[in-house]
Amino acid sequence: MRLSAIFIRLIVFAIAGYVAYVAADFTVTAVEERSVEGVQVTLEDRGYGWATVQGDGLQVILEGVAPTEAERFRAISASGAIVDAARVIDNMSVAASEQVVAPTFAIEILRNDSGVSLIGLIPATTDRETLTARIRNIADGLPVVDLLEAADYPTPDTWRPALNYSLRALQMLPRSKISIDADRVIVNAISDSPEEKHRLEIALGRNTPPDIDLIIDISAPRPVISPFTVRFGIDRDGPMFDACAADTSEAVGRIIAAATEVGYTGQVNCTLALGAPSRSWGHAVALAIDAVGKLGGGTVTIADTDVTLLAPLGTDPRLFDDVVGTLENNLPDGFAVTAELPVAPEASPEGPPRFTATRSPEGQVQLRGRIPDELTNTVAKNFAIAKFGQDNITMGTRVVDGLPNGWSVRVLAGIEALSELSNGVVVVEPNTMEVRGNTGNEVASADISRLLIEKLGQTADFDIDVTYVKQLDPIASLPSPEECIAQILSVTEDRKITFDPSSADISAAAVPLIDDIADILKKCGDLRIQVAGFTDSQGREEMNQQLSQRRADAVLTALRARRVPVSTFESIGFGEENPIADNETEEGREANRRIEFSLIVPEPIPEEETTLEAIAEENILPQTEEGAPEAEETPAEEAPAEETEGTPNE
Repeated sequence: MRLSAIFIRLIVFAIAGYVAYVAADFTVTAVEERSVEGVQVTLEDRGYGWATVQGDGLQVILEGVAPTEAERFRAISASGAIVDAARVIDNMSVAASEQVVAPTFAIEILRNDSGVSLIGLIPATTDRETLTARIRNIADGLPVVDLLEAADYPTPDTWRPALNYSLRALQMLPRSKISIDADRVIVNAISDSPEEKHRLEIALGRNTPPDIDLIIDISAPRPVISPFTVRFGIDRDGPMFDACAADTSEAVGRIIAAATEVGYTGQVNCTLALGAPSRSWGHAVALAIDAVGKLGGGTVTIADTDVTLLAPLGTDPRLFDDVVGTLENNLPDGFAVTAELPVAPEASPEGPPRFTATRSPEGQVQLRGRIPDELTNTVAKNFAIAKFGQDNITMGTRVVDGLPNGWSVRVLAGIEALSELSNGVVVVEPNTMEVRGNTGNEVASADISRLLIEKLGQTADFDIDVTYVKQLDPIASLPSPEECIAQILSVTEDRKITFDPSSADISAAAVPLIDDIADILKKCGDLRIQVAGFTDSQGREEMNQQLSQRRADAVLTALRARRVPVSTFESIGFGEENPIADNETEEGREANRRIEFSLIVPEPIPEEETTLEAIAEENILPQTEEGAPEAEETPAEEAPAEETEGTPNE
C-alpha cells in the first residue's frame, strides 16, 4: 500500500513535468517566432532587406551582407529596439568597399589690384615653395593668399602643362580669374580696351597645351562713339551698312530685324558702344531703315539725333513726301529729319571733275586728278606724306579752275579715308565719293563712314566697299612660334652674327642682321626663345663657356635695345659643346662659332614628377657672371658669327 502511494506520486510528478516541459517549449517557440517576425518586419520597413533573421530559442541571429559598416550597425540597432539587445546575435558581414576614386585636382586663381588668391586642391608631389615663389613674382610685391590643399594621389599627365599655361596667362592678365583642372583651363579677364582684348585673345590662343580645352572670356569697356552713327543704304548691289553702332543688344536686334525686312542678308556688325543720344535709339534706326526700304533705295545717316535721308535719283516726289512725312511723325522725340531729293546734274563737255588716290599692296600711293590751286596741291602732298611716308608718294595732279565749292575738303577727306586701307582706291567726284579696297581693321568701314560724315556732312553721298582680310590684321596675322623661328633661320642662313675677336662686342658688320632679327621678333608676340652661344674647341673649356655666355647675353641686350620684348627669352652659353663641324679645320671652327635661336619647349615629365621648376624659371633671365675672364686672343681676324676662339690648348 505504501509503495503504491509512492508510485502514484511519481507518476503524477512525471506527468506534471512533462506538461510543464511541453508548455515551456510551446512558449519558447511562440516567443521565438514572434521575435523573428517582428525583427524581420522592422528591418524590411527600414530598408535593410539584405538582412535575414533566424531564431535560436530566445536568441535572434542576424545574417546577410551589409553594404557598409554603418548599415550593419543600423540594422543591429533596429533589431535591438524590438527585442532585448542581449538576445541579438550578429553574424553579418560587410561588402568589400570599392576602390577610392582619386579627387579632382583644380585651382581657382584670382588676380586684381589687391593681390593674388589661390584656392583648390593640388597633387602632394607639387613643389609648393617653387609654385609660391612663381606666384609672388607675378604678383610683383602685392599680397599672395595661398589656400591650396594637397592630396597624395596620382597626378594626371596633363596637369603640369595646364598649370604651366595658366601661370603664363596669369602674368599677362592683371585683372583675371583662371580656373584650372587637368583637362580644361578657363580664363576670365578684364582688358582696358577692345584693341587690348583682341590682342590678348590672339596671344592666349597661341601655344595652347594639347589635350586641354581652353575657354577664353575677356571683357572690355565699351568704346565711346561720337557722333553715335548708323549709315544704311540700298543701291544697285542691294542693301548695305557703312556704319552701325548700338547701345544695347535689344537695339541691335531691332536694327537687324528692320534691315532683314528690307532685304539685307549679310552679317550686321553693330558695335555696342557708349554715347547713344536716346534710349529709343534702336527704334529710331529701325524706322529710318524702313523709310529707305519704302523708297526703294537711297541712304539714311543717323548721327546722334540728326536723321539725314537721301533718296535715289528719279524718286517720285509724292512717294518721297509720304515716306519723309511718315518718318518725321513716327520718330521718337528729339530726332530731327533732313531729307533730300537729288536732281540730275547738268552734263559737262569735259565730264565731271575727278580726283583719284590709290594705294598699292606694297604701300605706294599715287595722287591723280584735278586740284583747284597750288596751295591745295601742296597741302594734299604734305598730308599724304604725313600719312604714308615721303618715299611712297607719287604726284600726278593737275591745277584747274572752276572746281565745285568744297573740293579741297573732299580731296583731303579722300586721302585720309585711303589711310584706313592696306591697299585700295578712293575716287572723289562733285556729288559722290567711292572707297574700295582691303584692310586689316575689322571696323574700318564704320571708321571711314564716320570720317566722311564728319568732314563732308550728313548729306554727303559716298559708297564704301571695304573687305577685311585677316592676313592684313597686325594682330590676327601673327606668325606661329615655329614660323618665327623659321624666319630667323632664313635670314641667318647666309649671314652670321659676328663679334670682335675674343670679345662679346657685336661687330659693325652684324648690326644689319640684328636689325632684321629684331623686326621678325617684334611681329611674333609672346614667345619663349633660347638664345644660345657656341664656340670652337680652341682655348680652355671654361673660358670658352664664359665667352659664349657673354656673347649670348650681348645678343639679348641688342634685341632689348631694339624694343623686342625679351622678358620670356633665355640666354645661355654652351661653349664648345655640340659642334656642328670639324674643329680640326678653320672652316669647321668658323661654323662652330655661332649663335642659335630656338623655342623653349617643356620637357616630357615622368608620371611621378610634378615639380614646377620649369615654371619658376619662366620669364627670369639667367644671371651671367660679371667680370669673367675673356678667352685668350687669337690672330686679329674678324670672328665669324658667334666666334668664341681662344689660343690653342696647351
